[in-house]
Amino acid sequence: MNDTYLNFVNSPFGARLARSIGLPKPEVLRRYRADQPEFDGLVAIGAGREPQLLDALADVISRTGFTSVAHQSAGLWMPLANRHGLMTGRFEPAEAGPHGSVAALIFDASGIEDSSQLDAAYAFFHDTLRSLGKSGRIIVLGRPPEACANPRQWTAQRALEGLVRSLGKEARRGITANLVYVEADAQSHVEASLRFLLSPRSAYVSGQVVRVGAVPAMQPPAFDWTRPLAGQRAVVTGAARGIGAAIAAALAAEGAHVIGIDMPSALEALDASIRQLSGTALAFDIAAPEAPAQIAAALDELGVDIVVHNAGITKDKTIAKMSEAAWHSVIDINLAAQERIDDALLAAGTLRDGGRIVCVSSISGIAGNMGQANYATSKAGVLGRVQSMAAHLKERRITINAVAPGFIETQMTAKIPLAIREAGRRMNSLSQGGQPVDVAQTVAWLAHPGSAGVTGQVVRVCGQSLIGA
Repeated sequence: MNDTYLNFVNSPFGARLARSIGLPKPEVLRRYRADQPEFDGLVAIGAGREPQLLDALADVISRTGFTSVAHQSAGLWMPLANRHGLMTGRFEPAEAGPHGSVAALIFDASGIEDSSQLDAAYAFFHDTLRSLGKSGRIIVLGRPPEACANPRQWTAQRALEGLVRSLGKEARRGITANLVYVEADAQSHVEASLRFLLSPRSAYVSGQVVRVGAVPAMQPPAFDWTRPLAGQRAVVTGAARGIGAAIAAALAAEGAHVIGIDMPSALEALDASIRQLSGTALAFDIAAPEAPAQIAAALDELGVDIVVHNAGITKDKTIAKMSEAAWHSVIDINLAAQERIDDALLAAGTLRDGGRIVCVSSISGIAGNMGQANYATSKAGVLGRVQSMAAHLKERRITINAVAPGFIETQMTAKIPLAIREAGRRMNSLSQGGQPVDVAQTVAWLAHPGSAGVTGQVVRVCGQSLIGA
């Protein structure tokens, strides 16, 4: 679905008109394209007192196409001949290139132990924010507050959430800002998350808090960063069209063999979608009592590594006018079916150890929504599943996470009345709706073999929506 306003204000005439009468001008977001560099340009790195994640950060930057520069005013000092190739000296916009802009700002706040030490974050972003280019990235690294040694450290680390979310709202121009809390023994598991948040793949993910935890000691699986899911099998429910089809395509592009599941009535569309990916199409009504056992039996011979619960329905009415059947069907398909399918796959061992479960929720499950009590209840329940099952699945090294889309341009949102649709598009820090590919790329990151330290989490794909903020 096209965003007419976005297209207009980014045309030559529309841009001039927007400037002359003060209309907001949403940026055309830079999204991932296989024919363009994923990582390119200058990254400015700053740090607070006694930073603890710089080595891990420098290792990641050195393996991408970025060039990095240290920001002296933030208290970061490095030898000129640093083995990671980081340059030293105070950051100046002229160093960034002909347009005086940088691709990303990264601040290591892991050593901050007192609120007075937050001044270093002010110094870094005060000096560099105006030099960040369009569709740039802001990442702050910290320690999980709940793991801090004392209340002052907890307080200072928790304060970073307000900083990051404010930066995401102030920066504009398609810039995103996110916070990564890294547990003490998890530095080696942060690369996949940093790559995703620095990449155009995360174009519509902003204002989020990601926790990277330690994982059970084991030899990490070898993978190619260009096709990290090669040799893996992924199940996607509701894969015939829209977000589900985009998820299937993203996982296939990462090398996975995709098994798409949808209703028998959608088999033609499902077959057409999955055939392009050289995948397998399976027609099942996931709400049917026999469906979980049938799905497990269909997959059992080879098993699966990734399960994506995307299938869902809406039957909107205020609860006073909602029929019992409408309530029951939405809860059953959006929530209970996920529970039944996972129970069957886990009991049979069909989902292999070290696997990934990714559930598609919604910001309605976080904030609620008028006329969607059934839908919001089901999507909040999905969040509860993720948070409650993470510890239970950890012994099998299976991660479970959820993505919570905001306003995404789909056939469903195209049916929303114009005024409500425009409000949904504009009420976020990026002033536009997301695309199905934005949800799909976030799912692909959570399914990544390098994301073993990310579990039990909810990541909103909403452009930092004001709804539920």
